[in-house]
Amino acid sequence: MNLVKSFVSAILGTTIVITAVSVQAESKPVGIGFGGLTEVAVKHKGKTVVIKRNQNNDAMVDPSFAKTSRACPPFCIQPISLAPGVDTIGEIEMLDYLAQMSGGDDSIMVIDSRTPNWVERGQIPGAVNLPWTLLNTAKGADPISIGEIMENEFGATQFDGLWKFGAVKTLVMYCNGMWCGQSPANIKALLDFGYPAHKIKWYRGGMQNWANLGLTIVKP
Repeated sequence: MNLVKSFVSAILGTTIVITAVSVQAESKPVGIGFGGLTEVAVKHKGKTVVIKRNQNNDAMVDPSFAKTSRACPPFCIQPISLAPGVDTIGEIEMLDYLAQMSGGDDSIMVIDSRTPNWVERGQIPGAVNLPWTLLNTAKGADPISIGEIMENEFGATQFDGLWKFGAVKTLVMYCNGMWCGQSPANIKALLDFGYPAHKIKWYRGGMQNWANLGLTIVKP
């Protein structure tokens, strides 16, 4: 009994120091696709930008693109098929168009249809900003400036007062997400002008889906 008491007393009288060891979970690689695709290098304003997903497994969505419940109208959910002949695409297709364009294919143009205040929050690398208001006469766009965009940017030509679209670019358009009407407005305006539907591609997911997947975003 005395031996037990002595043992207990020895333990109680001893200061036991426990060193806490911080164990950090290993971050697993975040690829883009099942084919082993991990990154895509694109040209943005003359510089090379590497698009890849955020490698931090604990990364959260950028608050700029996290809001879910904007008032409808005007921010109503867009349909999957926007117009006959216009292909709706996803991220992999968008990356493919960006890679082709950055590789020197000038028959493709990726267009950010949002107004400049939205572009300041970030955009897809390689995209050119063409606000939807510039093709909308109800927002002050005049026929002359619209014609200049059609000819100088898209490759359309005029003949005897008519538009010819035989050599126009493939336009890949996006805006903020599936609730955003800015790229749909650009697309519908182009279709009204006679632009061929098969030359228009629509990334419906826009910035919201792009950000949700942790893909690279550039800011002005």
